[in-house]
This record gives sequence, C-alpha cells and structure tokens, in this order.
Amino acid sequence: MKKPPIIWMNVSLFTITFTCAVLLVPWYGIVYGFEAIEWIAFVVFAFASGLSITGGYHRLWSHRTYKAHASVRFLYALGGALALQNSALHWSSDHRVHHKHVDNNDKDPYSAKMGFWYSHIGWMLREYQSQRYHDYKNVRDLQNDKIVMWQHKYYLPLLIIMNFGLPILLGWLNGDILGMLLLAGLLRLVVVHHCTFFINSLAHIWGSQPYTDKNTARDNGFIALLTYGEGYHNYHHIFENDYRNGIHWWQYDPTKWLIDGLALVGLTNSRRVVPQERIESARLQMQLKRTQNKVAHLPNSEEIIEKLQAEYEMLKSHLAEYYDAKKALLEAKRKQLADRDLMAEVKELKLRFKQQKKSWHSLTASFS
Repeated sequence: MKKPPIIWMNVSLFTITFTCAVLLVPWYGIVYGFEAIEWIAFVVFAFASGLSITGGYHRLWSHRTYKAHASVRFLYALGGALALQNSALHWSSDHRVHHKHVDNNDKDPYSAKMGFWYSHIGWMLREYQSQRYHDYKNVRDLQNDKIVMWQHKYYLPLLIIMNFGLPILLGWLNGDILGMLLLAGLLRLVVVHHCTFFINSLAHIWGSQPYTDKNTARDNGFIALLTYGEGYHNYHHIFENDYRNGIHWWQYDPTKWLIDGLALVGLTNSRRVVPQERIESARLQMQLKRTQNKVAHLPNSEEIIEKLQAEYEMLKSHLAEYYDAKKALLEAKRKQLADRDLMAEVKELKLRFKQQKKSWHSLTASFS
C-alpha cells in the first residue's frame, strides 16, 4: 500500500528541534552554564504553553466544559502559539474528530490502534487525512469566537513572536540571549511537545480502565504529572464534558486548579461537572464486568455470576435511592424548605449505600 506524502515542514521541525535540544543544550550548559533565571523561565514557559493547550485548546475550546473571560482566552491564544501545536481552531477540530471516532484507524486522526509511534507523532509526519485538513465544519461554534479566529489568522507571526521574540527579549534583559533561547525556547518546546503527545499515545496504552473498556484510553497518575493533569484519560473519554480530569482531591490536575482559581476571581464560570451518580455507576459496571471475566473459568461460575449480579443490582438500587434523596435535599435547600426528616433520610440512605458498597467490594475482592 502506497504511503501518503511526507509533510516535510513537520518532519524538519520535529527533527531539528529534538536534535538541537539533545546536542546544543548540554553543550551550552557544560561550556557556559545556565543561570537560575533561565531555568525559571523554562518552567514558567512550560506551564504557560502546556496549560494553554490543556485548559484552553482542550477543555475550553474542544469540549466547551466551561466559559472563560476574553482576557483568559487571549492569554490561552498566546500560550497556544507558544506551544506550537497549530491554531486552536485546527487543534480543536482534530480533537473532536478523535473523540467521535476514537480508535477507528480510518477516521481517528491519531488512533492508538495504529501503534505508539503513529499516535505519538507519526500521524503528523504524513498527509494521512489531507482531505479534511481545512474542513472546520465541526468547529463552527468556535468560528464565532473572535479571539480563536484572530489567532488562527495570525498564527504564524504569533508563533514567531512567542517562540523567538519573547525568549530573545528576556535573554537580552538578562544578558544571555542564546542561553534563554536554548532553555525557555528550544528545550521547553521539545519537552512540552512530547509531554502533550503522550496524551495521544502513552495515555492510550499504559494505565487502568476503571470507567470503561470501550476504547483504549487509560488512567495513569504518572502521565498526569507530565501532562498537566490530563493523565486520567479513561475518565475523560467517557465523561468528556466534565471540566475536570482528576475528580478526586488527591489527583494531580493543575488544569482543573487553574480553572477553579480563575473562577474565584470571576474569570471563568459555567464549569460543567458529571453527576457523581453516573461516575459511581460507570465504575461499578466495570467492576462487575471485570469480576465476571475473572470467574468465568471456574466450575461454579454460573452460581457466582448470579450472586454477583444480585449484589450489583442491590448496590445500584441503594445508589439510586441515595442520590435521588440527595437531589431532593439540595432542591429543598435551594427553596429554603429543607427539614430535619429529609436530612436524616439522606444520611440514612448514604450509610446504607456505603455499607452495600463495602459488601460489594469484599465480594469482588474475593475473586481477584
């Protein structure tokens, strides 16, 4: 089968930046050394560009999981140019296609089933889907955003200003232009590129699937450290409309923290959150499926599976009762009608649900 034409601009960009980062940065560090200000700029620029992709390109524009003030969107547009991953319009279009056709080798732009190399960087090196390269029908909503369209129109000068002009200016102020260019410009760009690319590649082959196994996406805390909180990818692919990826307080998700922090000062709002009941239900369904698969080979598998199913149905019933009562209580509080009986009922149902959940975990654990 004939391969699509090579995109020489992309091949040159990735080859030159990676090679220069590997060779020139260590050489300069050994011969001349880097100052603390240059390492600080590296970290600040890395987070600025990385969070502009995860918080701006991904959670704001691709999935519309929250709304942001024009000043925030403007900074995301600049940070996106600094990240050098195409315009927000194009990036979001690709990403929406990915979610719609995840793991479909013919339609998913960076299908993980094509292998690590392809999903990580290979998909950008050839004209695999050139027929839809400028087809932005799936991002018509973003075409109404003046900042998105401004960035798309002036993307080339913006990337030059952000990736060359800004480091050169800081280097001039610091008295070491080349050192600043190498760290805050070159090395930062390569690191952010590949950390972001890990979301398409590594996050689809390494980790757990606590919520769904209908696609290749995985949850992995280590990948979250590299990707500004995007490592909880299994959760994201089943609940893509949630502005969070890490839903627990202990999960590393600086993108979520940024959005929450901006909300405190009124710069973000309308944060979309998946109801906890749906999250619990998805997790329990996966636990049931996984346990059923583990016991399927046992001689008394039918009896065990029947018991599992009964326990699962009972747990789902308690889950529904608890969350229905909780919703009623929240509605009553909103209308200032909450009373002690309703609060006591919610407390009792929560206790029953926890007890049943504990029983369920004990049962499934006995077959692990």
